[in-house]
Amino acid sequence: MSVAEPRRIVLFRHAKADWPQVSDHERPLAERGRKDAAVAGRKLADSGVPFDLALCSTATRTRETWKLAVHELPHRPKTVYEERIYEASPGELITVLNEIPDDIHNVILIGHNPGVQGLTEVVCGASEPEARERLSRRGFPAAAFAVVTFEGSWKSLEPGVATLIDYWAPSE
Repeated sequence: MSVAEPRRIVLFRHAKADWPQVSDHERPLAERGRKDAAVAGRKLADSGVPFDLALCSTATRTRETWKLAVHELPHRPKTVYEERIYEASPGELITVLNEIPDDIHNVILIGHNPGVQGLTEVVCGASEPEARERLSRRGFPAAAFAVVTFEGSWKSLEPGVATLIDYWAPSE
């Protein structure tokens, strides 16, 4: 694959979590979250994006979200559980993405807010108007995802270089 071909990143916020008496990192999905994660997975499958790599936070709710969503995809990508995604800032998430080998084309990152929404806002210097309007109106609720593209190597991902091409949230 040439680095001149556009790369695609799906930034996927975990589904709705429950609030039992456990540490934040160990919070499981709520019943609604389990349903929304599967619906999000079907929407991801409908997008036709063949993911080469999934980067998932180690938190229980992100792992459960990904397990339910990936079940809906026609192809299961390699999944890496990355501790640095939990509670990461947009800059820290860019650092994680900058480390991806250039033979990887399409990536899904399953993480948390405010990092996922912040990363979307920081890297997207341009956007499809309809996608930007939906993101502005809805914010980044649980189980939402944004699809962004950029050209160049993974090391070249930085603020303003990507384009927001799609956005979806539950009950859209």
